[in-house]
Amino acid sequence: MDGLIDVHAHFLLPEYVTAAERAGHLRPDGMPAWPVWNAARHLRLMDRTGIAKSILSVSSPGVHFGDDFRAQVLARRMNEAAAELGKDHPGRFGFFASLPLPDVAGALVELEHAYDVLGADGIILNSNAGGQYPGDPSWEQLWRALDERAAVVFLHPTSPPQWRQVSLDRPRPMIEFLFDSARAVTDLVLTGILSRYPRIRFVVTHAGGVIPLLGDRLDLYRATFDPTSGLPSVTDQLKHLWYDVAGTPVPNQLPALQAVAGADHLLYGSDHCFTPSEAVADQIAALDEAAVAEGWRPRTTANAVRLLAS
Repeated sequence: MDGLIDVHAHFLLPEYVTAAERAGHLRPDGMPAWPVWNAARHLRLMDRTGIAKSILSVSSPGVHFGDDFRAQVLARRMNEAAAELGKDHPGRFGFFASLPLPDVAGALVELEHAYDVLGADGIILNSNAGGQYPGDPSWEQLWRALDERAAVVFLHPTSPPQWRQVSLDRPRPMIEFLFDSARAVTDLVLTGILSRYPRIRFVVTHAGGVIPLLGDRLDLYRATFDPTSGLPSVTDQLKHLWYDVAGTPVPNQLPALQAVAGADHLLYGSDHCFTPSEAVADQIAALDEAAVAEGWRPRTTANAVRLLAS
């Protein structure tokens, strides 16, 4: 495929925003307002910046606003809309399906529909769902189902349960998203999810945030206090994750990330529409100009093709 593949692209529908606002999300994760999205505007950005295909997903706060049934209905509506966008614009849009977690039973039903009926490219999971993190024992059946399908799981950050105490009225994507991703990945590692379900391919956003810094520290802690856990080293497990570069001060962070993940697990992500078009264009220009990022376009595209086609 010529052109970039954007694995971190979001879409919105008016009915989704209405449902979120009705549940109290007037300023999503503390951001000033909901962005405006439509397919034509998104395609113009893609054409302008050399993005051949965008994998759409519903960003934080997801589809579950406290009621399981309504979450099931909203997940189905958003997944069917994403699939329809792919049909309307062949080759330009794919999608990661939303699941109504923490309703695991509903999530299993929607997972089957998303893959077997709609042809999803993978699923999107928030870093926590109603305060439950990925290692929660109640999620075990979901992990088994995802492993059976060798699913791509796009792990997207969201506000932590205690965001009012820790965010200090700052937008949560500024700081808290990075740390909640770290909590989620740490949970996946230390509960053995990554080891028990090795066929699942996890994509971590924003160049992993602080995750590349955690491996050595967690390994040292385990060697000191939990030497008989039987789990592989954290640094080895982190190498099997995939990482997008959305919203990251690249090229500054790129060498450190490549040291953890290797160049064959790096992916391009824009974070549009929550990242404005001009900011997306500026980051792509910075990557194009950076010596340390030479060849990043064909490399990340080849990686994405391999990830999504496996």
